[in-house]
Amino acid sequence: MSIGNSPEDERPFQDESQEARVSVGRALQQARIAAGLTVDDVSSATRVRSAIVHAIEEDDFGPCGGDVYARGHIRTLARAVRLDPVPMITQFDAEHGGRPAPTPAAPLFEAERIRPERRGPNWTAAMVAAIVVVIGFVGFTAVKGGDSGSDAKSQVAEGGTPAASKSASTPPKKDKPAQPSTEPSDSAIAAAPQDKVTVQVSTPNGRSWISAKDHNGRMLFDGLLKKGESKTFQDSSKINLILGDAGAIELYVNGKKIDDNFQPGAVERLTYTKGDPVAG
Repeated sequence: MSIGNSPEDERPFQDESQEARVSVGRALQQARIAAGLTVDDVSSATRVRSAIVHAIEEDDFGPCGGDVYARGHIRTLARAVRLDPVPMITQFDAEHGGRPAPTPAAPLFEAERIRPERRGPNWTAAMVAAIVVVIGFVGFTAVKGGDSGSDAKSQVAEGGTPAASKSASTPPKKDKPAQPSTEPSDSAIAAAPQDKVTVQVSTPNGRSWISAKDHNGRMLFDGLLKKGESKTFQDSSKINLILGDAGAIELYVNGKKIDDNFQPGAVERLTYTKGDPVAG
């Protein structure tokens, strides 16, 4: 006969609600099977590799490359199997320490401030200086011409020949200083940064999370681009992009629009170089 609680009463209380709760990967797997889809079907529809789909369904988010990418994959897969992605993302955040604060956009502006280091001739100042010289020369010529005209009239009144007065009143033709106005525009075009890659990302059709890195892997931007917003990235050789919802994105590479038919909710990894637009 024992006094107090029995060993069975001392067992730790089990939270049945936690045990009954389906994990994110399990929920996605069950929804895929219920929809009659294979892993390859989901991979083809979302452009997420089959190996990553298998890993997510087993609640292994390591192959995603980080929590930010994992959220994008979960959102894409949930839409492909007709699940609401919001509860999936909320559960993932609760199980992985919450959603981190977005990276500030300061690196983007730092990159854009670096770009003007390669300075060409200041053609604006040159044009202003040339115009000032021309105006001064014309004014000086007009004053001299007026003085010469009055001298010629006095010579004619005193008996001078008309030919001499005409030659004295005609100002010399010197219009050549106005020619530099055409030269700066050609040189300015030649000085444009054609040896760099420029990528403009805009969201006219919705909002999307985007990530951009330069050729050294330095993060230029990592955050949410709201509807109607636009970001421009530039590097000397290469820009790496990850688009969380490529269907909402409009891309311009080196001044030319990229006409890829991105699917709504699809996660895209793209690389562009100076020779594009051709996705790397």
